[in-house]
Parts: sequence; structure tokens; C-alpha cells
Amino acid sequence: MLENYFPILVFILVGVAIGVLPILLGWLVAPNRPDSEKLSPYECGFEAFEDARMKYDIRYYLIAIIFILFDLEIAFLVPLATIYKEIVSTDAIMWFGFAQLMVFIAILVIADAYAWAKGALEWE
Repeated sequence: MLENYFPILVFILVGVAIGVLPILLGWLVAPNRPDSEKLSPYECGFEAFEDARMKYDIRYYLIAIIFILFDLEIAFLVPLATIYKEIVSTDAIMWFGFAQLMVFIAILVIADAYAWAKGALEWE
């Protein structure tokens, strides 16, 4: 019974090796010459002058949320596109599958139009 799990063990070991070996090789082979310039915090090429807990503009968060929404749209549309031929090939569910797909796309289009109309996609 344990021989059935051997390929999984090999897969895990290869995955860990692919992740760990480059890090170990870089640590062993790369020169280590720290100086004050390398150890200083980097922030856009100049020294930090404000507190790290400063307030950010709300537009950064809006752009992040809109990116997640577009990403989720693609995550749902790609599987639908891959099985679309199977959905419409069966007469019993052809129109139901097509209508379901059109409703989903309509909801996405309405949401995108709303975000566009509210100016969420524009940057000043």
C-alpha cells in the first residue's frame, strides 16, 4: 500500500529541491560583502523621510479592488469558454447554458460600465 504513495513523495521531494537548491546555491556561491549602503532600507532611491504608517490615497485601494474584480472575471470566463462547446452540444441544456452564460457576462458588463461611469478607472 505504501508503494502507491511513492510518486507523491518523489513529487514533494523534487518540489522542495527546486525551491531550496537555488537559494542554497546563491547563499554558498554569491559573494557576501555587506556595507552600509547595501544594509540601508531602499525606498525609491532616496532616504525615507516619513513614517511608514502614513496614509495612502484611496485610489491605490480602488485600483487593487478593480484589479481583483477583473482577475475574478477572467477566472470565471476561462472555464466557461473551455466547456462552452460541451454546454451547447446537448439539446436539453443548450439554451439554458447559453442563457446562463449571457446573464453572467451581462452582470460583468454592467459592473464594468458602472465602475467606468463612476470614474473608478481614471487616474488624475
